[in-house]
Amino acid sequence: WEQHTLGDFGSVAMNKRIFKNQTTDKGDVPFFKISTFGKKADSFISNNLFEKYKEKYPYPQKGDLLISASGSIGRIVEYKGQKAYYQDSNIVWLNHNKELLNIYLKAYYQIIHWHGIEGSTIKRLYNKNILATSIFVPDKKEQYELGKLIKKAEKIISLQQRK
Repeated sequence: WEQHTLGDFGSVAMNKRIFKNQTTDKGDVPFFKISTFGKKADSFISNNLFEKYKEKYPYPQKGDLLISASGSIGRIVEYKGQKAYYQDSNIVWLNHNKELLNIYLKAYYQIIHWHGIEGSTIKRLYNKNILATSIFVPDKKEQYELGKLIKKAEKIISLQQRK
């Protein structure tokens, strides 16, 4: 296993800023703010604005792991390809090369110690902190196997908790 920083594999990406006056209480495309991230959206944007921004600005790819970068630092949501839009610098993802597998990255994010989280009242994870965070990286086969093992363990834990 080699030690790297997340910055060795790519850059931090985020959606283009959406302003409050561009959102509605009901609409076409869910807009997730930090307060609704991983939950049910309470704001929406028009399909027209969504398509325009999706085409012109960074947008996650299916399988990318969205990270909360404000408040509850490090909450993870896997983007599954649905129509949705996310609050600019508060919800970000690592736009990485394919040397890192998302299944491994998701497992690693569960134990990661983010480099230099800032703020005293409201914690903040800036792009520079994400990119400077250390990660140990095995070869791709091991990444896949470890990711699969963690996913299986999480499923078992979840089933036990439901009981």
